[in-house]
Amino acid sequence: MATTTPSRLIVIVAASLLGALIFRDLLLERIYIATPSMEPTLAVRSAWWVDKLTLRRRRPQRGEIVVLASPVTAEKDLVKRVIAIAADTVEIRDKIVYVNGREIPEPYVQHTRANEMLVGDNLGPLKVPPDHLFVLGDNRDESGDSRDWKNLSTGEHVYFVHRDLIKGKLIGVPK
Repeated sequence: MATTTPSRLIVIVAASLLGALIFRDLLLERIYIATPSMEPTLAVRSAWWVDKLTLRRRRPQRGEIVVLASPVTAEKDLVKRVIAIAADTVEIRDKIVYVNGREIPEPYVQHTRANEMLVGDNLGPLKVPPDHLFVLGDNRDESGDSRDWKNLSTGEHVYFVHRDLIKGKLIGVPK
């Protein structure tokens, strides 16, 4: 029977940890939903896998749910739905979203304050710049997103997310 020396054990543990970190950083990561911004699609405290490889090979598509670094604060990642991509024109009128002049079907959207007009419930039209996205939470009245983000130092609106901030897309999300 072979014995494992302490130095060999250290190498095995270090290689395992390195492999796990590479796996997490480049391929898949487990996340937990912390806020109601994506309800009813994603419940608070539910767990999901983030595919980090697919969006390295192609651009995000309308309707996909992505994980992104916040464009306004460095300390957290966010989960949002891609509504419009580069060259699209997006407009919101009385909480209804239009992309390229057409109302988009959004059976997943929830409005918890449907009778209130909130910041971003009327917006645009705005043209999405190259390499950027317009993203929204499914729980529109409880989500901080492209409609209402502001640069903390300048106070200017941040309507679009640069593609480089996208970390991956959620796997297994119900349509």
